[in-house]
Amino acid sequence: MDLSVWSEANVEFMFEEIKKKLRMATGGSIKASNVSEAVYEDLRDLYEMVASKDKFSISEIDAITTELGKLRKA
Repeated sequence: MDLSVWSEANVEFMFEEIKKKLRMATGGSIKASNVSEAVYEDLRDLYEMVASKDKFSISEIDAITTELGKLRKA
């Protein structure tokens, strides 16, 4: 999978991996169709940061979910 190029499948993959890594029970508000191509690089950066860590503090999880919320289309 080439994450350097925007596609709905890539966005969906990254969201699913972030949800798994953060052990998010629900991610209903996180959908690939909610992310525009304009913020794709930001999502990929966030995904790479999450993928690189094994553990997260509560404040880190809060900050990550806040950033995910900002990436959604208005």
